[in-house]
Amino acid sequence: MTEKENLVFSDPEIRPTDDLIFSIIGESKAHWLSIMEHVRQNYPESGGEWNYYKDGRRWLFKMTLKKKTIFWAGIFEDTFRITFYFGNKADLIIEASDLPQMIKSGFKIAQRYGTIRPISIKVLEHNDVETVLKLIAIKSKLK
Repeated sequence: MTEKENLVFSDPEIRPTDDLIFSIIGESKAHWLSIMEHVRQNYPESGGEWNYYKDGRRWLFKMTLKKKTIFWAGIFEDTFRITFYFGNKADLIIEASDLPQMIKSGFKIAQRYGTIRPISIKVLEHNDVETVLKLIAIKSKLK
């Protein structure tokens, strides 16, 4: 089964709520709250919302800073995934960062969608949260 098949929230009539999300992601709730609280505290002009996307037939959470999309989040059983899209301007910044080598290598070979490439993190442990926070910082500084 692919990750896309494992995503939950496919019913357009059922909007995700915190209670519903937390009932699905279980112990990963602490990771979700940590990331969201970090964004609220460090990026006061940020905001997020759930939208249903007909093309993927799923609800996704979109975090923005002013008008810029910072990341997308999707919910799985027991966890969640956060995906960032970076343009070519990010290449040198990501390479010079202290992100895990696996993330850097994956970004180099990631499939391009026009001029952008994704970095996707399935948040399973605290180290994943730290990686997400570093990627938020990188994304927020890019013009």
